[in-house]
Amino acid sequence: MNLTRSLLAGISAVLLVGMLVTGVWLSRAAEKKLIDHESALYALYVDSVLSDQAVALTGDGLLSDADMLALDKLLHGTRLAERIVAFKLWSRDGRVLYSTDLTQIGLRSETGPVLAAAFRGETQSRILTLKGEESQRPAGHGSDLIEIYAPIHEVKTGSIPTVAQIHQTTDVMDQAIGAVRLQSWMLVIAAATTLYLLLAVLIKRASSKVVIQKRQLEEKVSQLTSRLAEKGQALERMTRAAGGTTARNEHRLHRIAIDLHDGPVQGIALAAMRMEALAKMCSNCSPVAGEISPVAEEFKKLEKALNSAQQDVRSLSKGLHLPNTEELSLADVARRVLRDYKRSSGVDVELTINDLPDEAPLPVKITLFRLLQESLANGYRHGGAVKQHIVLSASDSKLQVSVRDDGKGFDPQTTPTEGHLGLEGMRERVELLGGTFYLWSAVGQGTVVRADIPLTSGEET
Repeated sequence: MNLTRSLLAGISAVLLVGMLVTGVWLSRAAEKKLIDHESALYALYVDSVLSDQAVALTGDGLLSDADMLALDKLLHGTRLAERIVAFKLWSRDGRVLYSTDLTQIGLRSETGPVLAAAFRGETQSRILTLKGEESQRPAGHGSDLIEIYAPIHEVKTGSIPTVAQIHQTTDVMDQAIGAVRLQSWMLVIAAATTLYLLLAVLIKRASSKVVIQKRQLEEKVSQLTSRLAEKGQALERMTRAAGGTTARNEHRLHRIAIDLHDGPVQGIALAAMRMEALAKMCSNCSPVAGEISPVAEEFKKLEKALNSAQQDVRSLSKGLHLPNTEELSLADVARRVLRDYKRSSGVDVELTINDLPDEAPLPVKITLFRLLQESLANGYRHGGAVKQHIVLSASDSKLQVSVRDDGKGFDPQTTPTEGHLGLEGMRERVELLGGTFYLWSAVGQGTVVRADIPLTSGEET
C-alpha cells in the first residue's frame, strides 16, 4: 500500500505540473487565436470603411481637410469610435498622416518590422499594457488594449498607400477571452482527471497483483528458509555423526592393532621359537628320501618365513595404531607425523605453521594425522620425492593443509585414481567432515595435495 500511495502521489504531482503548463499554453494559444481572428475581422471592416480615403493618398500622400473632417466624424460619436482609444494613419515613409492626437500629425519615425509587415498586406495584432499612456485610456476601461495594424487597400489597384494603427479596448473581447480561458482550463482539468483515474485504476490493479505475488513469494521464501534450516540441521547432525564415525573407526583400528599384536603376532612368534628348537633337534637328522636338503635346513626356512610374517604383521599393527592425539594441538599432531615419518624413511620434511588455533575437534586431528601420513608416504614410495614441504594455516574457521613434493608426479587426467586406496581414503576422510580435497600433479613437476577442513567438524553441541 505504501508503494501505491507513493506512485499515486508522484503521478498527482506530475499531472498537476503538466496540467498547469498545458493549461497556460493552451489558454494563451486560444487567446492569441481569438485575438488574431477578431483583429482580422476588425481590420477588414476598417479597410472597407476607409478605402475611399485611400484614393486621396495615392497622389501626394496627403489628406485634404475634407478627408480629415470625414475621418473625424467617423472616429467620433459612432459605434466604431466607442471601441477606439487611439487611431493613426501611416505613410510608407513612416510619417503620421492622421491621428486622433492632433499633435502627432506630420511626425515621422522609422518604419518598424510590424509596420513594414502591414504594408506587405499582413494584419498585425497584439495585446498592450500602456503604462506610459494613461491619457489615452478611456475612463472605466482596463489597462489592456488591442493594437492592430490594418493595411488600407486602394479599391481599383489593390495597392496599400497607408496603414491604420488602431488601439481599441478589450471590453468586448474580455467575455469571449474569459470563456475561452474557462473552456481551455476545463478541458485540461478534465483530461488530467481522466488520465489520473485511469492510471490510478491501473496502478491499483498492478499493486494488487504485486501484493499477491509478494505474499506468494514470501510464503515460498519462508518454505525455502524452513527447508534450508532443516537441511542445515541435518547436515550439522551428519557432520557430527561423521566426526564421531571417524573417531570410532580409529578406535576400532586401534583395537584391531592390539588384537593383531596380542593374537597372531604372539602365535607366529611362538611358532618361530618352536621351529628354531625343532631345527636344533633335527640338526643331525638324515635327509628324507628324495629330498636334497636336510630336515634342519627346512625348519630354518620355515622359521625365517614365520619371522618375516611376524615383522609384516607388526608393521601392519603399528600402521593401524593411532597415537593419542586428543591431548595434542594441531601443530603437535603434524610434528608427531613428521617424527614417525623420519624414523621410517630417513627423510626430513619442511614444516610451515601459520596461526593455528590451540584447540580443535578430535576428528579434525585424526583426519590431519592420516592425511599427512598418507601424503608423505605416497610421495616417498610412489613419487620418489626427495624434498617435501607441509604448510598449515587457518582461515574462515577452516584448517588449510598443503603437502608439496618434488617427486616424478603423474597426470591425473590419464592416470586412474580408482583403486588407489590412499588417495580415495584421504578424499573420503576430508569430505566426510564437510571439507574439500584437491590434488594437483604433472609429470616431472611433483604433486600437491591440499585440503580445507572445517574446524567445527565433529564438535559436540
